[in-house]
Amino acid sequence: MAKKTKREEFAELTDEQLEHELETGERIRRPIEAEEASARRKVKRMNKRLYEVELFRLQAELVEMQEWVRTTGARLVVIFEGRDAAGKGGTIQRIAQYLNPRVARIVALPAPTEREQSQWYFQRYVPHLPAAGEIALFDRSWYNRAGVERVMGFCTAEEYRRFLHQAPIFERMLVEDGILLRKYWFSVSDEEQEARFRSRLDDPMRRWKLSPMDLESISRWEDYSRAKDDMFVHTDTTVAPWYVVESDDKRRARLNAIHHLLGTIPYTHVDKPHLSLPKRPPTTGYIRPPRETQTFVPDHAHNLELAAAAGAKPRQREGQH
Repeated sequence: MAKKTKREEFAELTDEQLEHELETGERIRRPIEAEEASARRKVKRMNKRLYEVELFRLQAELVEMQEWVRTTGARLVVIFEGRDAAGKGGTIQRIAQYLNPRVARIVALPAPTEREQSQWYFQRYVPHLPAAGEIALFDRSWYNRAGVERVMGFCTAEEYRRFLHQAPIFERMLVEDGILLRKYWFSVSDEEQEARFRSRLDDPMRRWKLSPMDLESISRWEDYSRAKDDMFVHTDTTVAPWYVVESDDKRRARLNAIHHLLGTIPYTHVDKPHLSLPKRPPTTGYIRPPRETQTFVPDHAHNLELAAAAGAKPRQREGQH
């Protein structure tokens, strides 16, 4: 049997898989590619079916937890830190996938402005803390100062020392005020990180995830290791401990992180009010305006169906040959 081209493999993707790729930027590997990647990286990947079943169960529990947060007025902050390409973003997306965006918000701040650089360091993060009944998922956080800023020289030695002194105090204040604070560090091996970088270089759908700063982390691997160790010494406290998630296998990492998070929140089931659809009232004589008076988007889907019926293949994604 002739080996399938990338165009043919792409055509066989299900709608759900395509939607997953477009929403998450994570390219779904075909069976052959998955086996090759696993052998090259020496990573034992969790069974996909087992992973998907358990992920959906945990996501249902996250919805239960969200309802408890909303109805009780609890405030939850979850910090996701770790090396570049460690799998933080994918885990956050799986957590938020079925949650109400008005309740659970993802906080991913850009580089600080000139004005923010003149503020108290923690000040730019305070407006993003949750109010009653809200969840804030921090895709990186104030710990930038202990990691990339420290390693790349974006802060002074005095600013760094001040952060290590103030961070435990700041977090104690949050916890004492009633905020539920959880901190996760995603740990990835150097081999797996480099493999993920290489896969992003070759994938136009995920190329945006790479920056010169990310690639710099390869040559500064040990510097980041020392920075992480120092950060843990000062900020792994009994009030706000760090939880390490081994993430060479993204599937295991996601399940482990979500399962642990749920286990640390004292949520209970919240009975939902009974809802029933009302009967549609009889017409009062409304007449819809003619279609010609409105501008509709072209029926691209119908054109695709016609092309497929004529034997045309799907358009090739840029970068696939």
